[in-house]
Amino acid sequence: MDESAVTLPSVEQLREFIEYAETPALLMVVAHLTDDTGVLRDEWRPDATLLPQGNLDAETEVAVRQYCLTRLEELAANGASVPARPSRRVLDAIGAWGLGGLDDEVAALLDQALVPDYEDRRAPDWTLESLSPEREFRVAIIGAGISGLLAGLRMKQANIPFVIYEKGDDVGGTWSENTYPDCRTDVHSHIYTYSIFPYDWPSYFCRQSVILDYLRAFAQHFGIDEHISFGVEVTGAHWDDAAKHWDVTTKDAHGATDTGEFQSVISAVGQLNHPSIPNIPGIETFEGPAFHSAEWDHSVDLTGKRVIVVGTGASALQFGPAAAQVAEQVTIVQRTPPWLMPTPELRRDIDEGERWLLRRLPLYRAYYRFTIFLPRVIGQLDAATVDPQFPPTERAVSGPGEEIREQLTAYLLDQIGEDEALVEHVVPNYPPGAKRIIRDDGTWIRTLERDNVNIVKGGVTRADAKGIWTDAGDYIEADVILFGTGFAASDFLSTISVSGSGGRDLHETWDGAAGAFMGLTVPGFPNFFMMYGPNTNLVVHGNLVFFLECQAAYLVSAMKTLLEGEHAAMDLRPEVYDRYQRAMDQANRLRAWGWSGVSSWYKDAKGRSPIMWPFTTREYWEGTSEVRPEHYTFEPNTPDVRTRAELSIHGS
Repeated sequence: MDESAVTLPSVEQLREFIEYAETPALLMVVAHLTDDTGVLRDEWRPDATLLPQGNLDAETEVAVRQYCLTRLEELAANGASVPARPSRRVLDAIGAWGLGGLDDEVAALLDQALVPDYEDRRAPDWTLESLSPEREFRVAIIGAGISGLLAGLRMKQANIPFVIYEKGDDVGGTWSENTYPDCRTDVHSHIYTYSIFPYDWPSYFCRQSVILDYLRAFAQHFGIDEHISFGVEVTGAHWDDAAKHWDVTTKDAHGATDTGEFQSVISAVGQLNHPSIPNIPGIETFEGPAFHSAEWDHSVDLTGKRVIVVGTGASALQFGPAAAQVAEQVTIVQRTPPWLMPTPELRRDIDEGERWLLRRLPLYRAYYRFTIFLPRVIGQLDAATVDPQFPPTERAVSGPGEEIREQLTAYLLDQIGEDEALVEHVVPNYPPGAKRIIRDDGTWIRTLERDNVNIVKGGVTRADAKGIWTDAGDYIEADVILFGTGFAASDFLSTISVSGSGGRDLHETWDGAAGAFMGLTVPGFPNFFMMYGPNTNLVVHGNLVFFLECQAAYLVSAMKTLLEGEHAAMDLRPEVYDRYQRAMDQANRLRAWGWSGVSSWYKDAKGRSPIMWPFTTREYWEGTSEVRPEHYTFEPNTPDVRTRAELSIHGS
């Protein structure tokens, strides 16, 4: 059990703020600090589906907090050092108690789920100088969003020279570009965060501006901002077979072009960066403003306007209610309704007392995050997995899926009451998990019930100067059209020309069916890696930031493999990719999103999913923990691959 000198708050402070603690996390902290599993009583065991909240009655909650306060007061009085990590015995007990059991999946991820403040066990334990001191090795990272910044940190920790090319004027990626009203994360803020960089989140699900400030703080804290070239767009990356490097072409805001040489390229452009706007005949003749949520025009005042909202994806369910509060009339055009997950705290701020505990009580933030992270990382993949014996239908694809459908349907119908006309507009006719499940605190149905809101089933067939026609033949006049139609997620790297060995083109290689081993690399494109690449998105299990951290760990391993082995290039073996991709496609066909006939951004034009990860979180973590050399072919350094000293002599 690791020890560190962490000081507990004063007894007076503990007494003042203990009432704000969530009892599951608090009990875990006490078990950890006292090394006493007896703290984790059966009668205090939480319902894992309700975490981080407990499920005790008010009187018992008060008793639990008083018990924990007594144990913490004893610890504070003794002045004992605080263990940074629990013993394995205690950690296993915490996992089994909190989740109702300790199966292989839970046991494997326990260590990953518990991250004390600022602990970084995945940082490289080597540097460029320690492995290959004379080697010239530079890395280009494309994009300064949440994945690009993390890749930059890992390169900086390894002392590998790198530059991040960012086409915008700020860090943040999607959180810089999306500024529509009420834009916020629908992932708990405490797990939509780098595990190594905690934050004093003001809300349970924070707004865009707060997340952007967090990413700016991360870049500044680690000095990553010093390596970013803002206003520079990467237009191409081309592998030089002879010199064994990438030529990366860029264009700045003034149209000036440049080319740089890099030994490795990391694409961190993500999946949600190209707005998908439907091709509506006549839309160019519409006289009013018409724009996508990701390109929000803040000069347009919706007050007193007739507004059409096209689409009901995650963004529309945020900006739609905001528009309805000020517009004269809002008409929502929807093909299929989304499943809504009850989340009462979606728009709530965190109480100041609880924020104090998260900041000041040692390990409370770590266990609070633990209670959010672990149940959701494991998730409900079984509910989205096709069970042929069930049998699967467009209601549900499995028994657990049917249970979820009944729960979510009851949540929707309870809000509708006697308004039968709303049923077809709010209860989906496809299995849970086939499309994104959107968090909701009741705001959406309250919006649909407003007198100035009308919802229309179907799509838009054409437009003219004053409005649009639906596919039912109805004409709707409007002053403003807002598109909440998502992103062209399947079009990976669509704005960048990438050519690998022998000049092969990446997009031609994919031929409309994007794929990458573990979402990271493709045969024929040496030293080229992706973050948040194909098949790394999640819907009913997993956590995006955890997946990004897994990808960054693989990048660190790849760079170490290249440098330590004095390899100029590493290239994934085609048979490894083919075997992986066959398993990926087969598994995706047996998940709700691949089996159902409903249209979604999880599938491409051919019905294949290049987006979703269909396996367990454990399998992704294990598959990205380190590079397996047998998966690759390697090319050694040659006279064409110059050292840093030679480059200095030649003036390069």
